[in-house]
Amino acid sequence: MNTPRMVLQWSALFAGCLALLPATNVHAQTVQSQEHAFRVVTVVKGLEHPWGLAFLPDGRMLVTERPGRLRIVAKDGRLDPQPVTGLPSNVAAHGQGGLLDVALHPKFIENGLVYLSFAGRGEGGYGTEVARGRLAGNRLEIVEVLYRQMPKSNTGLHFGSRLVFDRAGFLYITQGDRGDMARAQKPEDHAGSVIRLHDDGRVPADNPFVGKPGWKPEKFTLGNRNMQGATLHPQTGMLWTNEHGPQGGDEVNIIRPGVNYGWPVITYGVNYGIGTKIGEGTAKPGMAQPLHYWVPSIAPSGMAFYTGDKFPKWKGDVFVGSLKFSLLVRLRLDGEKVVKEERMLEGALGRIRDVRSGPDGFIYLLTDERDGMIARLEPAG
Repeated sequence: MNTPRMVLQWSALFAGCLALLPATNVHAQTVQSQEHAFRVVTVVKGLEHPWGLAFLPDGRMLVTERPGRLRIVAKDGRLDPQPVTGLPSNVAAHGQGGLLDVALHPKFIENGLVYLSFAGRGEGGYGTEVARGRLAGNRLEIVEVLYRQMPKSNTGLHFGSRLVFDRAGFLYITQGDRGDMARAQKPEDHAGSVIRLHDDGRVPADNPFVGKPGWKPEKFTLGNRNMQGATLHPQTGMLWTNEHGPQGGDEVNIIRPGVNYGWPVITYGVNYGIGTKIGEGTAKPGMAQPLHYWVPSIAPSGMAFYTGDKFPKWKGDVFVGSLKFSLLVRLRLDGEKVVKEERMLEGALGRIRDVRSGPDGFIYLLTDERDGMIARLEPAG
């Protein structure tokens, strides 16, 4: 039986827990999905085209803005007005590129290392690069570039790029074909592939093309068009990605070493505007089929398996942001097969650039807008 004193103690504890939550603006309308009713909470606004999100162990968040700023969001939801300093000097807001993803080293608590992917300016033009530095207060220190996509080019298209560490501590970097589709099939070219490195930028000896004449040893795959979503499967530890197709043919893939994912030889998309066939059709021996694809395109970006406990019926589902339709896609899986797709929040928030399953059990979204936001999905009631 609860005594009055116990009730007061529990009330004080509950109030203390509420005090730890960020000050937020709650959207009044409850959204009823197929499995859960939820509400959308605005964590912070005023971000310029935010691209990537990472959760710090102390409850703060790091968020990138594509024009070239790394920002800190405090536990109470306040945006630090001063961007983090010390970023690489060659970060370039060029076309679709700029400051892209952010990830923490698996041993961040010990070493404080933050990893950034970005469009880097250099000899020959621009290309996807990855740097790391130690976060000290509001500054990155001992910053070093670990990877540079080569060759560079002047186009502003298809930089990728997500950063994911696997359970063994290897770093995966998703790339785009830089708007030149033929590059995705070239062994001597980084573009159009997943890159796999040690945490310090060294090439793993067991990468599939190491020692193969004419091949870039950093390459882990080939035949990818433009991967802007990547996440680890919570049970298998495998890397899952999504990538943009042309007009139609957006894909979800499971990344395996040495696999050719087909672009531009095979695709479920067609040429923009004119609708003519690209490549040799939709299938070819030696080239992988996507796990799932969309026609028409949804323009996928951001991807996360839900691993929390706030939405129990969603556990194990994968969530994908859509830029084209400004919505959130939920995919229900049976092993490596998609058995159901649900679309939510169409037009409610804007272009959804990133999706994260938060350490608090909530789902976090970034909107790719001039006045972009971090939004959080919470159970209604």
